[in-house]
Amino acid sequence: MRHPTAIIHSRAQLADDVDVGAYSIIGEHVEIGAGTVIGPHVVIDGHTRIGAHNHIFQFCSIGEIPQDKKYAGEPTRLEIGDHNTIRESCTINIGTAQDAGVTRIGNNNWIMAYVHVAHDCQVGNHIIFANSTQLAGHVRVDDHAILGGFTGVHQFCQVGAHVMTGVGTVVLQDIPPYVMAAGNPIAPHGINSEGLKRRGFSGNAIMAIKRAYKTLYKSGLSLEEAKDAILAQADAHPELHALADFLSRSERGIVR
Repeated sequence: MRHPTAIIHSRAQLADDVDVGAYSIIGEHVEIGAGTVIGPHVVIDGHTRIGAHNHIFQFCSIGEIPQDKKYAGEPTRLEIGDHNTIRESCTINIGTAQDAGVTRIGNNNWIMAYVHVAHDCQVGNHIIFANSTQLAGHVRVDDHAILGGFTGVHQFCQVGAHVMTGVGTVVLQDIPPYVMAAGNPIAPHGINSEGLKRRGFSGNAIMAIKRAYKTLYKSGLSLEEAKDAILAQADAHPELHALADFLSRSERGIVR
């Protein structure tokens, strides 16, 4: 169903079964895949590609220009995958020429109300952003992360896979995979054991991750020494490679 009050540009590319609610506006360069539902009062603009079976609720602004003074009208993009739920009043911006030129959101994500995903963010799969999570520009969030309500992430920060943050957390440095963190200033609070169990991690794998956490946070080792120790542990426990790789690519330093 496409409501008669919706305004859809003649050159927008929508699959035949895309629903568009009342008073929504779809711009010229927008592509939307099969089975996607666009609620009322949604604006989708820019060079934006949205995949299949997404549900975007009312009052969202998707694909608008970045909130970046350097932006000068370049044809940068936004790409959203499949099976995402984007709740009320979310804002998701296209990329900038100063980065890869594209903001990406993967598949099967649950994005709650009032979330902001700024330009050039790279968001993975199976992620939950609770209400009013705010991502500044150039942020990366890896698969299965859960960001609690009112979490704010500083630009260029990375959030590792299976991370969980508490409500009101302010993220100014990278959070390694598997870690639970909370507060302002932020502090680590162990690993996300319950989440790992739900995702099928074995007891041995979880124990190995706990040992790596202690190596990183409780052993008294320097960060470089801890990196080497965790890399050695990864020889016997492959799930630690994600942690070792994350630590090696971190540029802002980690929450510690």
